Amino acid sequence: MAQVEQSSLAYADHERELITGEAVALDLRPAGFMLRAAGAAIDFLCVVVLYIGIVLIAFSPLFSQFLDNASAAAVAIASLVLCIVVLPVTIETATKGKSIGKYAIGARVVRDDGGAIGFRHAFIRGLVGVIEVFMSFGGIAAITAMLNGRSKRLGDLLAGTYSQYERVAKLPPPALDVPPELTDWARLADVARMPDALSRRISQFLSQAPKLSPSTRDRLARELANEASAFVSPVPQAHPEAFLVAVSAVRRGREYAALEGERTRLQLLSPVLEGTRRGFPDR
Repeated sequence: MAQVEQSSLAYADHERELITGEAVALDLRPAGFMLRAAGAAIDFLCVVVLYIGIVLIAFSPLFSQFLDNASAAAVAIASLVLCIVVLPVTIETATKGKSIGKYAIGARVVRDDGGAIGFRHAFIRGLVGVIEVFMSFGGIAAITAMLNGRSKRLGDLLAGTYSQYERVAKLPPPALDVPPELTDWARLADVARMPDALSRRISQFLSQAPKLSPSTRDRLARELANEASAFVSPVPQAHPEAFLVAVSAVRRGREYAALEGERTRLQLLSPVLEGTRRGFPDR
């Protein structure tokens, strides 16, 4: 059971990670199928209400006297195009991937590389959406979204986009300190940089440990301690969970000290980096 949980977490991390050109892993969460369906339903309802409102106004007694049959048909078609293509494309382009439904569910349409979309992406999604969302009542979009890991609809596949979930998560609990029995060890321990995946698994375990059953908690602690021991010297004789807490605390303290040292050095170099050479105009 524990192996299944770990493999599912690893798979989820793989789906959510984006590796930049500087080899930095970004944690990006695509919106799930149900969230996308809820947002699409809200947008669909807004389009229907807007179209009905425009038609009622255009064919009210005040304006209908100026329309013949051909003009009435043209107004109806133009209103439909305006509601299902022009306005959604304009709104997505202006808001960089937002809509009323996406505001409601906390999502945004972004490029596959995580960047903001442009007019081309919104236009492709809008044109394809006429068929897969409105003409099929969402059937094509739902089938396509259920067949890929990021819940992409056909328009996303053609435009190279997906829906990213943007709601801010709850603040994590306060970081743990070095256990008292390992205080002397922490002053002399050599803790090397661990793989990001292992660091995340240790952090997730420590935050979720109180919710686990005693047997599962002990088993996961021993497995993670065995993996982490390859990056620690010397390895203390301590309970695996206490060892993981101490390793996390030591790494956090040393990384914070390194960042503070870097900030201090940059402050010392600030006059040189921000100043201008003698004789050059200050522009």
